[in-house]
Amino acid sequence: MMTGNGGKKRLMSDINVTPFVDVMLVLLIIFMVTAPMMIQGEDVNLPNTVAKPVKTPEDPLILTVSKKQEISIEKTKIPLTELDEKLKSLFKYRDNKQLLLRADEDLSWGFVAKVIARVKGAGIEKLSLITEPEK
Repeated sequence: MMTGNGGKKRLMSDINVTPFVDVMLVLLIIFMVTAPMMIQGEDVNLPNTVAKPVKTPEDPLILTVSKKQEISIEKTKIPLTELDEKLKSLFKYRDNKQLLLRADEDLSWGFVAKVIARVKGAGIEKLSLITEPEK
């Protein structure tokens, strides 16, 4: 029995990329929706103020201080005594030495002042406070 192409089987060398593109677009949409939710870290009750938004040239580090006086960067908890050393190591190779501080409004001012002193002792040039807009 003979086939129409002279008896030789030909391999298909074309790759169908349509399913690959479909999967990549779905993943892109998932990451675009979930990325803003991943920034938060720990839930704190921010004070309400009137202020202009801060613009940063690179992804800023966010230092969070909870109502229980727990300090964390992203989701890593850090004791107050080790804060300046940890910040020095984190900012060692960063050009922009800027840190964003999210502190619960029910914290005592004394503890926030201790945290700010450690941040400044670590050589952080710019410290910005994250607040909620006034209603």
